[in-house]
Amino acid sequence: MRVYRDLNNLPPFRNAVITIGSFDGMHIGHQKIIRKVKDLAIANGGESIIITFHPHPRQIVYPKDNSLRLITSTEEKVDLIEKLGVDHLVIVPFSFEFSQQSADEYIQRFLVSKFNPQHIVIGYDHRFGLNRRGDINYLKWHEKNAGYKVVEIEKKEVNEITVSSTKIRESLEKGDVANAAKLMNHYFTLSGKVVKGQQIGGKMGYPTANLQINEKHKLIPADGVYAAYAIYDNERHKAMLYIGNRPTLKNSSNRTIEVNIFDFNKTIYDDSIKVELVDFIRADAKLADLDSLKLQIEKDKQEVEEQLKKADRDIQKMKVQALPSVAVVILNYNGEKLLGSYLPSVLKTSYPNCNIYVADNASKDGSVAFMRKNFPDTKLIELKQNHGFAKGYNLALKDLEEEYFVLLNSDVEVTAGWLEPMIELFESSRDIAAVQPKIRSHRKQDHFEHAGAAGGWIDFLGYPFCRGRMIDTIEKDQGQYDQETEIFWASGACMAVRAPLYKTFGGFDDDFFAHMEEIDLCWRLKRAGYKIMFTPKSVVYHFGGGTLTYQSPYKAYLNFRNNYYLLLKNENALRLAYVIPIRFMMDGAAAITFLMQRKWLFAQAVVGAFFSFFLALVTFIKKRLEIGKLIERVRISPQSNRQGIYPKSIVFQYFVMGKKLFSKL
Repeated sequence: MRVYRDLNNLPPFRNAVITIGSFDGMHIGHQKIIRKVKDLAIANGGESIIITFHPHPRQIVYPKDNSLRLITSTEEKVDLIEKLGVDHLVIVPFSFEFSQQSADEYIQRFLVSKFNPQHIVIGYDHRFGLNRRGDINYLKWHEKNAGYKVVEIEKKEVNEITVSSTKIRESLEKGDVANAAKLMNHYFTLSGKVVKGQQIGGKMGYPTANLQINEKHKLIPADGVYAAYAIYDNERHKAMLYIGNRPTLKNSSNRTIEVNIFDFNKTIYDDSIKVELVDFIRADAKLADLDSLKLQIEKDKQEVEEQLKKADRDIQKMKVQALPSVAVVILNYNGEKLLGSYLPSVLKTSYPNCNIYVADNASKDGSVAFMRKNFPDTKLIELKQNHGFAKGYNLALKDLEEEYFVLLNSDVEVTAGWLEPMIELFESSRDIAAVQPKIRSHRKQDHFEHAGAAGGWIDFLGYPFCRGRMIDTIEKDQGQYDQETEIFWASGACMAVRAPLYKTFGGFDDDFFAHMEEIDLCWRLKRAGYKIMFTPKSVVYHFGGGTLTYQSPYKAYLNFRNNYYLLLKNENALRLAYVIPIRFMMDGAAAITFLMQRKWLFAQAVVGAFFSFFLALVTFIKKRLEIGKLIERVRISPQSNRQGIYPKSIVFQYFVMGKKLFSKL
């Protein structure tokens, strides 16, 4: 994340998605908004920008108002926002002159001139400009001329944020820092410089670092003793925090903040530290003398250590909630037996922030009743009719809000730790749109499986093949493809995809029904400059042919037909001019071969694919034009990414040159 504190030193932003606010506390409501900004930026090939202010506008607009109490200082806010993976944070130097801008000036001279936003994510009650005359309707009125789109945060959501902020402040004022942490998904922090105190704690065997808070408007919780963590030099230490005026000591009326850091003996005067408040131990109290105080501190430390043991579990929960969310979605049609065999392995998935869904495509075999009886806790999406693979997944994923979708066939068995490598790979680069694991055969487990193997490629004529599977030759997995690498397409048997991109690019093409829709989606993504990746660190086993067998004439028809659709939608027009005639000749030869082998239904499948192509010609030309406009709007690279397209004919290499292995190409 890049941080800017000077409005005159901002770079040009690409397809900027912005949101504006004080974000005090950076609680779960704020985090939800920022995820929305990130998702929009990803979906539009843009950059996410959070805009906040320093000092807080109330300090400038109402300088005599001393009631302001901040949950987070600006620097604490920077640290918290950075953890959310935002591209840019702009801290606007808020001044009296800035506050005097009219609503029109705020939009034109500030928002449009400085950020040129494509989207503005904002609450229904957001006010801006001199005397707060600007509102969300005013922003919307300027949409067309300014070239941005306002995305409104609904009233309910804004109210929840307001309530959260109020509850956090109320909790802190009562000393209930544990409840505040639940609302923020992080601990309340006090940051400041270590200054010298009276050193009485050191004489009792409990040396303390006296904390001088940097932010004068910082909210200080109720007086008392707290279990805490002290962060010094990027290392976290267990600690005990005291807030109060030390009533046991004579001539001590000033409120102090002191932290006793366990197992720590460094001299850190004038250094900066952060203290995370974990739980309230007891209220401040006046004791009889220093000996009584020492005994109480000993008891306090024991209680603190107990609370910090429990806090380890809370920290783990916070880490889980901070992880990217994943929806694993299994599309099922008449797969009762398959669900019974393979779903249990999926339910053992160790990735913690993961929801597993079974989307039933109007099965007639009792799959729904089977799920309710045997897997009642698994989320079930019931579709009213069999929409096929493409539309079935589109409908199933439409209302899901997770950050990543994993599309998993019902006849796939996953292995331990299968999901983590894919998510880690996504998080390593914003340019990655989809990821495929290594797909082995469930029937012959030391071999690759037909549908995906070690990642998909196509040749220049559009024929698909895989690393580890060429035409009908399937290789034994001997580690020959154990490199994390870019591919052209990820298999629909098991593919992970960024949810915002899936939705922006329209998901699968409903007209494909089944087969090659994943190649079509991947090609569209690659045309916009994204990468499709393979990772060998994740392994799954695919039974294969669970819905349509590999020797089905209908499957052959779909493969031939959809391959024409695929080319017509995505291939460069100049290449298409010679690719389609060559394909007709080659596929015609395939039809003649089927006739000679007396495979009448397969020959009929090829001819049927020809007719389907011509009947759908107008429809797919329209789709091609619409997709082209979308890609130009959201592309992240000026050039299409053609990595994974083999420049020769795979059919010629396989049948004429005898190259049966991918490694021989």
